[in-house]
Amino acid sequence: MYTVKEVAQMLDLSEHAVRFYTDKGLIPSLLRDQNNNRLFNEESVNWLIGVKILKQCGMSIEDIKTYADLCLKGDSTIQERYEIILRQKERALLQLQEAKNTVDYLEAKTNYYLNIIEGVIADSSNPAKWPLKYEVHEVWDSVKNAGTK
Repeated sequence: MYTVKEVAQMLDLSEHAVRFYTDKGLIPSLLRDQNNNRLFNEESVNWLIGVKILKQCGMSIEDIKTYADLCLKGDSTIQERYEIILRQKERALLQLQEAKNTVDYLEAKTNYYLNIIEGVIADSSNPAKWPLKYEVHEVWDSVKNAGTK
């Protein structure tokens, strides 16, 4: 048996996170001692590992709870669990595309600043000096185009 502190150290979680996950009912095999302290056996550690992984994948506590409840119901819920994982994968792919867009913008912006520093182009990076009602796509196009000169 393991204590909250031991499990937190084993799994590189805070003790607060371990308690939070147990309070949310995400560790169905959690045990308690005579003083009502949480105790973890191998199965409850496995549940906690599963929760940690799903949380790192960006899954909400509510979806993790639904997923855990479905796991407890058995193999008849495999399709539903698949759909939860599939939805999370779609969310992650959207986040990945957003991150790629951010990196593209920052790459163009760094090239833009290098061109300013090297005297290739004039500085027009200060929003205080932009014309009124400058459209977002105009800003992006000017940064992207200036960064490739």
